[in-house]
Amino acid sequence: MNLTEKLLSQHMVFGTLAPGGEIGLRVEQTLTQDALGMLTYMAFEQMGLPQVRTELSVSYLDHNMAYLDYRNPDDHAYLRGIAKRYGIYLSEAGNGICHVVHLSRFAIPGKLVVGTDSHTPCAGAAGMLGIGAGGLEVAAVMAGQPLRLRCPRVIRVELTGRLGPGVNAKDAALVLVGQLKVKGGLGAVLEYTGAGLQDLTVPQRMTLANMGAEVGATSSLFPSDEQTRTFFRAQGREEDWLPLSADADARYDETIFCDLSQIVPMVALPHQPDRVVPVTQAGSIKVDQVFIGSCTNSSYTDLTRAAAILKGHTVAEGVSLVVTPGTRQSYALLLQNGAIESFVQAGARILECGCGPCVGLGQAVRTGGVSVRTSNRNFKGRCGTEDSSVYLVSPETAAATAVLGRLATVEDPKLHQVLASISEPERYGGDDRMLRPPTAGEEQVEILRGPNIQPIPMKEPLQDRLEAKVVIRLGDNVSTDEIAPAGARNVSMRSNIPAVSRSTFSRLDPSFADRALQYGQSMIIAGENYGQGSSREHAALMPMFLGVQAVLAKSFARIHRTNLINFGILPLVFQDPADWKGLEQGDSLELVDIWKGLDQGRLLVRNQTHGAQFTVELDISPYERELLLSGGLLRYIKNPPTGKKKELGL
Repeated sequence: MNLTEKLLSQHMVFGTLAPGGEIGLRVEQTLTQDALGMLTYMAFEQMGLPQVRTELSVSYLDHNMAYLDYRNPDDHAYLRGIAKRYGIYLSEAGNGICHVVHLSRFAIPGKLVVGTDSHTPCAGAAGMLGIGAGGLEVAAVMAGQPLRLRCPRVIRVELTGRLGPGVNAKDAALVLVGQLKVKGGLGAVLEYTGAGLQDLTVPQRMTLANMGAEVGATSSLFPSDEQTRTFFRAQGREEDWLPLSADADARYDETIFCDLSQIVPMVALPHQPDRVVPVTQAGSIKVDQVFIGSCTNSSYTDLTRAAAILKGHTVAEGVSLVVTPGTRQSYALLLQNGAIESFVQAGARILECGCGPCVGLGQAVRTGGVSVRTSNRNFKGRCGTEDSSVYLVSPETAAATAVLGRLATVEDPKLHQVLASISEPERYGGDDRMLRPPTAGEEQVEILRGPNIQPIPMKEPLQDRLEAKVVIRLGDNVSTDEIAPAGARNVSMRSNIPAVSRSTFSRLDPSFADRALQYGQSMIIAGENYGQGSSREHAALMPMFLGVQAVLAKSFARIHRTNLINFGILPLVFQDPADWKGLEQGDSLELVDIWKGLDQGRLLVRNQTHGAQFTVELDISPYERELLLSGGLLRYIKNPPTGKKKELGL
């Protein structure tokens, strides 16, 4: 067996290891972040359970740290109360980015963590299977239910060689994203093997695992080997380590090869992370901003190497350099080794330990500006400025760019020697004072609910016939950033669906919300890979609140497809992709015999405006059929079908 099969089989509650079939997995750990975790805990409250039923659950305050008004502080007060009430760890604001902290302090090889963030597979760097999911799914998992998903195929990524001078694991990650493209990993786990692993530290592996989300992969997984053991020893957690690897004769569904010694500094061009070229081929691009940080590249070594490049230099005129350490633990070490001093003397602005600019929460660029970032996504408008251009690079390239004011790489051989001498510390040290452990006997704790925290809306049960208008027609690779835009103002309202729904598709079509409300019932038409990117379930919930009944697309991203079903929206796939061309905004569509169609796996769509008809497919499991008929997961849990309450553990 390969390592993925081993871990899946060890956690299997039902199903078989046949790619594409539904499986149920026992989950030991969950994580949530504040921008998406609010809905998770609001749903969990409605389940009526006294405590979470996982081995460990952690609530991270790492996204919504821009306190523009009372909304984000109110959300954090609510999350603190929830953690005390239900036996959940709380990582306080400023402690660090969820994935980096979780890898350092909680990851255990061989176990399974599910999180409300698409980059939860970062845990794979330590031999732990990490899977991103929607908030309602995570609430169900905390209630003791198995995680349901399609059994993934396994793509072997065979690494050879070693990274050269001035080259970062981010450059290798960009090469792989460019090779696989933004949907090349759909329905798959990327499992890393080969001699090239010997020199890759766990933080470097985390960078690779992080970027697996950008090809739509279900997860990314590394063996637990001596590099993993070294990392756990440095974290003071060697007792949590155990060796894990694939069998010598393991089989894979596909194999791709990557010679690390051939990797050169790379850049992802706007506005997709798979538009990858060598930096030397991108041209001389003048920049306005450089951001070094995010869960992709904020490790101790990443920032120390960037600081070494900046040492003795000043940021170029007109360039704003912002730096975000990934964790409080790393921040303390960077203060000790002089890296922070080098950043400050160069003119950098040091931000708090959190996500910040990566998710558009502060540090936007000027109108038409250019930002060079070490983060993982460069979708249009993600940085907060609609007409900006974002380039994704390594910390080394970012630092050189900040000094020269244009996209550049490190060329000095002497500096290459300095960079090669930098390694992870033997002991990370620090403390966990900002990680609040669960406390017993707090069942009566007061849970504060600010005025912006509103109940989660629910959809009515599915009717057998539906008439609705096409409210918007979209192309390929529409991201959840475009459906449910981020930014400090929008994110602060995510606990209030009626309010935040006004921003649905606002970057693509500011009139969308008004038109959807006018139509009453509507459908969305889209191309390939609809809903790529973030796991944010608001991209399903907000359209549902506005009356969207179905999405007709050429294909769906995994997490978003599940989120649509969880909120009672039909995820329909064109049987003939060419039928997409014959649909226009405002067309009146009719679906009949929907219940029968759920069983048959296909539905007939009648275009009443043009007098045409076509077929769509609906590949769902019996469980997903029940969710759709009920009007979504929350209504299903609140009013389970006869005989299902015990099965749900309620």
